[in-house]
Parts: sequence; C-alpha cells; structure tokens
Amino acid sequence: MLWLYLFLIVFFNGFEAGGYQASLYSIGQIYDLSITSMGLFASVELFATMLAPLALGSWADRSRKLKCLLILLGIQIVFAFTLFASNVAMVFIIGIFFLGLTTSALQFISIAALMEAYPSSGKKKIGFMTSMYALGAFVAPLFVDFCLGRGLSWRAVFLALTIGSVIAFIGIFVLRDHEIEEKATPEEAEEVGSEFVILGVLLLCVVMCIYVGFENGFAFFVDTMFTDVLNSSNGKLAISIFWVVMIPSRVLVGLFARHAKKILITAIIAIPVITALITIMTNAGAVMALIVPLGFACGAIYPSVLSTLIRFAGNRKATATAMITTATGIGGVVFTALTGFLAEQIGLKGAILSLSAFFIISMISVLVLFRIHVREK
Repeated sequence: MLWLYLFLIVFFNGFEAGGYQASLYSIGQIYDLSITSMGLFASVELFATMLAPLALGSWADRSRKLKCLLILLGIQIVFAFTLFASNVAMVFIIGIFFLGLTTSALQFISIAALMEAYPSSGKKKIGFMTSMYALGAFVAPLFVDFCLGRGLSWRAVFLALTIGSVIAFIGIFVLRDHEIEEKATPEEAEEVGSEFVILGVLLLCVVMCIYVGFENGFAFFVDTMFTDVLNSSNGKLAISIFWVVMIPSRVLVGLFARHAKKILITAIIAIPVITALITIMTNAGAVMALIVPLGFACGAIYPSVLSTLIRFAGNRKATATAMITTATGIGGVVFTALTGFLAEQIGLKGAILSLSAFFIISMISVLVLFRIHVREK
C-alpha cells in the first residue's frame, strides 16, 4: 500500500498549488497588489520549487527515499500550519517560500520512490500519480470558493494541507520497510535506458519548463481574466475545470505509455492552437468550453515526459526527476512573473497568448529528443 501514501503526497501538493492559485485574487485584494505584484507574489513559491531539487537531488539518490520523505513531510507540517495560523504578510511570504521547497522536493522524491518500489508497474502508476496532482488542484479552488462563500478564510487550504501531511507522514513511517515489487519478466518488461543521458534529460527539462510556465501563468491569472476581462464570477470554476480534465488525460497517458512520443507531440501542438482561440473569445461560456480541451492537452504532458524520462535516467532517477522539477520551478517563476508584467502592457489575453508561443521551442526539443540513441537494458 506504499503507493497509496505516495499518491496522497502528490494529491496534497496539487491541492496546495490549486488553492494558492484560487486564492491569489483574494490575496491581491488583502495586500492591495497590482497585477504585476500578484505575479511576483505568486513567483515566490515557484522560485523555491526551483531551488529544492538543486540541493536535494543527489541527497535523495544517496539516501533511503522514504526517510527523505519523512524529513520533508515533518518540515511541511510546520510551515503549512504556520501559514494557517499567521496573518502577518512577511510570515506568509517566508512560509510560502519554505512550503515551495518542501512540496517541490516531496514531488520529485515521491516519483523516484515510486519508480524504485514498483519496477514492473511503475510506468502505469506514474500516469495515475500525476492525475492525483490534478485531482488535488481541481478540488482546491472549489474548497476555497466554499470557504469564502461562508465567510471563512482561504487560509483553510493550509490547515487541510497540514492534516493531509500528517496522514502521509504516519503512512510512510509505518511502511518505511516496504518490500520492492518483483521485477517483470523480460517479456513483460518495458525497455529502459541503461545510462544517464544528460542531453535527453535536459531536452525534457526544456519541455517541462515551458509547459509548467504556461500552466502557472494561465492558472494563476484565469480567475482575474474572468473577473476583470470577461465580467464573470466563474473564474474559480474555470480553474477547477482546467485541472479536473487533466485527471482522465493523465490516466490515459499512463495506460498508453508506449505511445508517449505521439501523445507529447499532439499536446504540444494543441495547447497554443486552443489558447489562440481562447484569446479571441469575448463570451465567458465559450472560454469555459475551450478550457476543457486545453486542460486535457496540458494534462498529457507531465506523465508523457516522466514516462520518456525513464529511457534517459539510468540509475539516477532522483537526480533526473530533480532536474525536471528544477525546470518546472524556473518555468513557474519566469513565466508567472512575465504574465503579470505583460498583462499590464498588452492585456491578460495577449499575455497568455504570448506564453503559448514558447511551445515552438518545446516542439523543436521533442524532435531532437527522439533522435538520441539510448543503450537499452
């Protein structure tokens, strides 16, 4: 049952991300932030997600990953509860920074732990694991909307994160001596890379950097776009729809992991096309409808990248996933701040369209990636 608690960790990472995205408009009102300042405020946590893998990737490869998870969960519990209990702006900024460090590290170490503990069924489980992140991000905006609608604070997100982290800590502690799944027979096993191919991992980092940058730039500001541009109060619902459609998308990618290349290319083409359609729409209902295929396409990228990563990671899975997580942090910081800056120059729709143009670089990276020869086990 170890996978259950690893899934729970990823679920609450998504819950925290979606809760923060859904709360950003309210945070901006409380602290009287401009759109540019809101982008910078959102980038604090994303900057932290970039730092953690740089410092902790090698540590996780050298250490028992479940022990690493226990340490990080303990730290997360402290800071999540601090964010719930405090109303001081500086405490919030410091707390959200350290929460970004722990969620980032928990994410990539949980993925590496899953790969190691389940060598036979790991690829399929990755699809389900990444869908847990989307599920958490889907639930959180609804939770925030529920709390705000009843006069409660959006800080309840961090109380829920504290409780979830405690449950995960207990489960990982009990199962810390979990036995590794038996390896598949040669006939059943997927071919995996026998060496760490740095160029392949770096190209996947480029893909993830751009994807997560776009995802965060869109998700953090879609509520603001609905409120200020489309004159609609359905912004939080839009965030939830954007995330919920990623769940079946990621499950399907897990089931059809053999076709990761085709899925990845299709998603990279679809995202900018759908985004362009969204930017020309003036009706909130039409935009809401287009968010469904956009979220579905976005959802396919993460598990496709992780399934492909197994070919290039060799025996350094934690290091490879740490590099991917660092790239997501860089994308989150740069593109979220860039969205806020561009929104004041060319409007929110123009800013979001500009972000989607970077997928041209992703397409080039993927085409180069699949020309790299990898020695197989």
